[in-house]
Amino acid sequence: MVSANQEMVVYCFDTLVAHYNSQEAPPPSFDQAQHPLFVTWKKVVNGGDPRLRGCIGTLEARSLINGLKDYALTSALRDRRFPPIQANELPFLECTVSILTDYETANNYLDWEIEKHGIIIEFSDPVYSTRRSATYLPEVAANEGWTKTEAIDSLIRKAGYNGPITDELRMQLQLTRYQSTLFTMHYSEYVSYVKEIRGEAPILAAKSPNY
Repeated sequence: MVSANQEMVVYCFDTLVAHYNSQEAPPPSFDQAQHPLFVTWKKVVNGGDPRLRGCIGTLEARSLINGLKDYALTSALRDRRFPPIQANELPFLECTVSILTDYETANNYLDWEIEKHGIIIEFSDPVYSTRRSATYLPEVAANEGWTKTEAIDSLIRKAGYNGPITDELRMQLQLTRYQSTLFTMHYSEYVSYVKEIRGEAPILAAKSPNY
C-alpha cells in the first residue's frame, strides 16, 4: 500500500510554484501508482491556527503523479469556497496530501470512528428528489470538535441539502467509511528541503501571475 509522504507534498509545492512562474514542475521523486487522493492547502498567519484555503481531491483512484499535479492546482486556485491562492501567500501555506484506503460500507450513519475514518454520505433529497453526496476526510470531525451526529449534519449541508435534518433523513443515508495516510509540510520546510536536495531555494519570478 502506498502511503502519503514528503516527496508527494514537495511535488504539490513544486507544481504551485511552477504555475506562478509559468514553468513545468521538476519531475517527482516518488513511484507511480493509482489511488484516491486529496490535496489540502491551509494558511498560517501570525502563529495562529491553520485556516483552510482549499481542499479538493477524488474518491476514485487516479495516477498519483497526474492526480497530485491536477489537485494541487485545483484546490489552490479553483475551490469555489475561497478566492484563488495568490503567489504572495506562499510563505504562509502548509500543504497536506491524503491517500485514501480501506473503503467499507457502514451499517448506519454512526458506524464509524472519529479521527480513524473519513466518511462519504449519499442520499436522496426529499425536497428535490435528487441524489446528493459529500465527504469529510478523517481529520475533519476531530479538528472541528464535532460529535458524529454534528459531523453528519454538517456533511448533509455540505452536500447542498437545505431542508430540515431529521432522524429519518439520517437513517436513510448511505455511508461509506475509509481511512487515509497523510503528510503535511509548511512552505518553510519545503524551502529547506529544496535547498538541501537541489542546492538552491525555489525562486518565484518577480512578475509571476497571482493565479
